Amino acid sequence: MTRATLRKTFDEAGSRVAGLTPLRDEYLSHLSVERGASRATLRSYADDLEDYLVFLSEHGVGNIAEVTHANVEAYAADLKHRGYAPSSVERHMAAVKGFSKFLVREEYCQANPADLVPLPKIPERLPDAITVEQADALLSQPFRDGPLGLRDRAMLEVLYGCGLRVSELCGLDASDVFLDEGLLRVMGKGSRERAVPIGGMAEAALAAYMDAGRPKLAAKAKRTCLAVFLNARGGCISRQSVHAVVRDAGLAVGIKDLHPHTLRHSFATHMLEGGADLRAIQEILGHSDISTTQIYTHVSRAHIRQEYLAAHPRARKR
Repeated sequence: MTRATLRKTFDEAGSRVAGLTPLRDEYLSHLSVERGASRATLRSYADDLEDYLVFLSEHGVGNIAEVTHANVEAYAADLKHRGYAPSSVERHMAAVKGFSKFLVREEYCQANPADLVPLPKIPERLPDAITVEQADALLSQPFRDGPLGLRDRAMLEVLYGCGLRVSELCGLDASDVFLDEGLLRVMGKGSRERAVPIGGMAEAALAAYMDAGRPKLAAKAKRTCLAVFLNARGGCISRQSVHAVVRDAGLAVGIKDLHPHTLRHSFATHMLEGGADLRAIQEILGHSDISTTQIYTHVSRAHIRQEYLAAHPRARKR
C-alpha cells in the first residue's frame, strides 16, 4: 500500500479511529520532546502508526480499550502477508510496542496488548566494510582541483577517520571543530553530544579544507551557513550530495555502491582489527549500548579466520 493510498484510507476510516489519533499524536510529541527523536524517526513512526490505526479501523476497533493481544498479533501477520521484509515488520512492530507501552504508562489503558507479541527473527547481517587496502586507494586517489576537491577529500577522510554518520557529518558546524585539540564535537542520535578524536590524514585534510576551501565556497553564499561542509553555492551540503560524492569516489577506484555508512563500518572494523578497545570504539561511534558495537567483533573474527586460512599451511582441505 502506497503512502498516498494509506492516507486516503486513513481519512476514510478516520471517524472510527478518532479516539486513537490524538493519542498517536501525543506519543509522537513525547518522542520529539522527551526522547529527542529526529524528524526522520518521527516521520517513520508516524507512517508506521498510521498504518496500524488503519488496520485497527478496518477490523472495527475505534477505542483504545478495545485493542487486544489478538489484534496486535493479527497486525504483525498482516504485515508479513503484505510482503514486508522481517526488518520492516520489526520496525512497524517496534512502533506499535512503543506506542502501547506509552499508553499504559500514561494510564490510557490498563494492559499492554503488544507486550507479549514477539518481534520477527532477523538473520544476522554483518555490516559491509572495505579492506584497509581499498580505503587507502579511496583516499589516495587524485581529487578535482579547487575548493570542491578539498571538500570531497576532507569529507571522505572524516567519514573513514572518525566513523561519523552522514547526518553527523552534515550537522557539523565550524564551531564544532577543534583541530588544535584534535577533537570534533558531534551531535548524534537523540541529540546526544560527544567528542570524537581526529588526527593524521583526516585532521590534515580537514585543516586544508577549512583554510583554503571552505572560505571560497562560503563567499558564494547568499546567506551565511555555519556548517563545515558546504555545497558549490555556499549552502549547507545535503546528505544526498555526500552520498553522491562517496559513491563516485568509490567507483573511481573500483568499489561499487560505496555508502558513507560503509566507511563508518570500516572505521570500526579496522580499529578493532588494530587492537582498539571495544568500549573506546563504542564511545567514538556514539552507541548507547555496547551490544550494538559488539557486531564488529563478529567482523573481526571473520577477518581472523580469513587470515588463518590464507596463512596456515594446513588450514585448507586438500
